[in-house]
Formats: sequence, C-alpha cells, structure tokens
Amino acid sequence: QVQLVEFGGGLVQEGGSLRLSCAASGRTFSNVAMGWFRQALGKEREFVAAISWRGTSTYYADSVKGRFTISRDNTKNTVYLQMNSLQPEDTALYYCAADRADYGNSYRLTSTDQYDSWGQGTQVTVSS
Repeated sequence: QVQLVEFGGGLVQEGGSLRLSCAASGRTFSNVAMGWFRQALGKEREFVAAISWRGTSTYYADSVKGRFTISRDNTKNTVYLQMNSLQPEDTALYYCAADRADYGNSYRLTSTDQYDSWGQGTQVTVSS
C-alpha cells in the first residue's frame, strides 16, 4: 500500500478556487493511477477525478467537468486537484486514493473498491 496525506483544504467563497495536494510514500507512486473522491455530510463517498499512472489520461465526474483539473508530478510523488468556480455543493471532505494495481490499464477508476490506499481527507467548505 501507499501512504497518502492530503493538503490544501479550507474555506472559500462561492466562485473561488482551491488547489488540493496529496503526497504519497511507501510504494512506487509513478506506477499507480490516482483518484480524488469526496464525501459530504450524510452522503456516500463519490468519485471526483482520476489520472493514469503516466499522467497522460484523466477522467472526471460530470459534476466537476470543466471546473476541476487533476494532475500529478511523479518527481514529487504528488497528485493535485485544482478546483475553480467552486459552488456550495462542492463542500465535502476530499480524499485522494491509490489504485490497487501497478501499471493499471484503466484510468476510469470511479469505484472506491478499485482503490486500496486512502488519505485522511481534507475539508473543503464553500460559502454562498
């Protein structure tokens, strides 16, 4: 497994931006597809975005497409989530996660079952 720590959450006004970071250690980060999920109070954890292990392919939930961008820097063992045009409905605890498989063939990893390592989460709150 890989150890993951998220940073960058906070309180932002509607329409604002935040960039989340997730630092990885313990497993070869560059071999692993990564994802971001979020969980609002009283709701199930939902998929936000994923990126292939090479970083060349990305996939987004419809609710964030065009507003959020996932990226990675394999030299820094870090995956990012740039969030623009934030809305109150984006308020949630945001988690990064690592694919179960090394060199996985798919980057459309939308299910929590496809990941075996999770960070502790970072809170994002968007005020209206």
